[in-house]
This record gives sequence, C-alpha cells and structure tokens, in this order.
Amino acid sequence: MNKNIEQLIEDSKSLLAQLIEIPSFSREEEQTADCISHFLIERGISNNQVGNNVIAYNKYFDPSKSTILLNSHHDTVKPNPGYTKDPFKAIVEDGKLFGLGSNDAGGCLVSLIASFIYYYNDENLAYNLCLIASAEEEISGKNGIEEAYKHVNECTFAIVGEPTLLELAVAEKGLMVLDCTAHGESGHAAREEGVNAIYKAIEDINWFNSYKFPKESEFLGPMKMSVTVINAGSQHNVVPAECKYVVDVRTTDVYTNVEVLEIIKSHVKSDVQARSTRLNPSTIPVDHPIVQAGLSLGKKMYGSPTMSDQALLPITSIKVGPGDSARSHTADEFIYVHEIEDGIRFYIELLGWVL
Repeated sequence: MNKNIEQLIEDSKSLLAQLIEIPSFSREEEQTADCISHFLIERGISNNQVGNNVIAYNKYFDPSKSTILLNSHHDTVKPNPGYTKDPFKAIVEDGKLFGLGSNDAGGCLVSLIASFIYYYNDENLAYNLCLIASAEEEISGKNGIEEAYKHVNECTFAIVGEPTLLELAVAEKGLMVLDCTAHGESGHAAREEGVNAIYKAIEDINWFNSYKFPKESEFLGPMKMSVTVINAGSQHNVVPAECKYVVDVRTTDVYTNVEVLEIIKSHVKSDVQARSTRLNPSTIPVDHPIVQAGLSLGKKMYGSPTMSDQALLPITSIKVGPGDSARSHTADEFIYVHEIEDGIRFYIELLGWVL
C-alpha cells in the first residue's frame, strides 16, 4: 500500500474533483457511492455498500480489538441560485477548488479516505479502522449513517469529518421540532363567550421565550428555543378554539432530547408533540485520547452549533476536518487546495497518536 503522502494528496484531489462533477443530492448518491467504491478497489481495498453508504475495514481487522469509525458524507444540498460558476465543475483558481460539495464535506471525506488508506495495510495497529462514506447526511435521512452503522462491527468512537478549520468540535447541538396546540373554546367575538386559544398560546410562547434551563453546556452555552410558525382563527368575529404553533429547539449536550421534551411538557399547557427525538446533541470527554491527541497537535476545542452525522451515531465522536463551516451551502462553494493537504496530514498524525 502506498505510504507516499504526496501521492495520497494528489489522488485525493483527483477523487474530490471527480465527486464534484457527479451530482449527488441526498437520496441520489448512487454514482458518487460507485466512484468512492471504485477508488478503493483500484487500491486493493475491498468494500461493500449499504444503500448509498460505502463501508470498508483495514486489511488486518482483528475482532479482539476495538474499532475507530472514520465517517464523512458524500451527499450535497442543491446549489443555490447565486452560483456564478458551474456547481458541477471542479475549477481551481487562486489556490481554491470550487464546486458543489467541495467544502461540505468533500475535502473532509477524501482526507479521511486518504488517512484510512495510509494505515490500511499496517499490522498490529492498536485499533481496527472502519470507514463509512455516508449518504443522506444533509437531510438526516434514515438510510444514511443511521442505517449504515447497523451493518458494521461496533465501534468505540468516531472521527466525523466536517469542515471545522481543523479545530476540535467536542460538542454539537441537537435539534427537536415541536408541534404545539393550545386549546380554548369557540365563541362570538362580540359577546363574552369562549376561551381564546391565541391568548392561551401566548402564555406558553412567553414561557418558551424566557425559560432558562437549569444546566448550561460548557461548550455550547444555553439551550435555544424559538417559536417559528403560528396559525389560528378562521374569521374576525369568531373566538378561535385552537392555536397551533411550531417551536425550533436546539438542544445541548447537558440534556438528551427526551429529557428536554419532558421539561417542556411539564411547564406548558399546550399539547406538545415532537416530530422526532432522533437528532440528539453529542459530546466527548476532554480527557478522551482522541481529544488529547488533537490538543497535542496544537488544536483548540469548541462547541459546534451545526448538526452532522454525529446526531445519529450511538457512540462517542469528535467532529473535525478541513474547510470552513461558514462556506457550506454558499454560492460558489470552495475549499482551499492547501486545506486538503493539511487535512490529510492532520488526520494521519491524529490517528498516529492512538494507533
């Protein structure tokens, strides 16, 4: 297996250029999955697919050892209307590689694949390595990492590749969307009739706006709840019996989503239904070996407000990778070429500390 890092870097840039030029919207990633699979096969690495997720293990996988999961995604959002360049053309200008998915999360994906290849042939590693190039990350789809992980050997912890400027995201916010209904009684607006559901909803909305959860995350700060949609009433002279509203809840690592939901239900009078509790916050202890390895390489820790496949992984994970989250989903998305090079070297060094 090629230990020439310079060759790995060139191969990775080439792979990223290929991936950019293949449309891979969420749930439509068949061709990029095949591209990644063939890239591995050409290097003597067998792999299998679960849906559009590509899975591979190191050559000398030992069932008696723990396994590290290396994960990033190959699906993209749809390009926004502001693009001035072809989003499906890999263009290098002024040290930048332009193209849809270049930054989120193509640079991370090819860098993780390169580090996997670097260690693939090594015997006597302290851990096994499992690579999952996942689908449906951008929509938190049920056929992405959540399904893929059911088909791999249990892993001890994960490195999730997302653009973090190679800093260590040791905590990540989760998400719940709540459908709430305040109930009143219908009546004529001109008479003292009915119970106005809008006024009842306002009481609860004020609570959502002002409530402070007792525990606060060290890296993510306080929980955030935002009422984002409201709907009530049918005509001007009828007191509405029902007021429906939606609450966006960004959860932190000091509570599970289920715990947050129970706290909310205990405080408001409205009926509250969570659309899902799947997208949990995540955290990793700062004394974890992979965090300490990153700190030893001079990186800083922070809490990430954006979600990733971490939310759907049932194991401890750290989020780190080349590129900048601020560029994700923007027009004329790009990653600096040197960021790919830096990312590959970083992942190889990071894994070297624990392998």
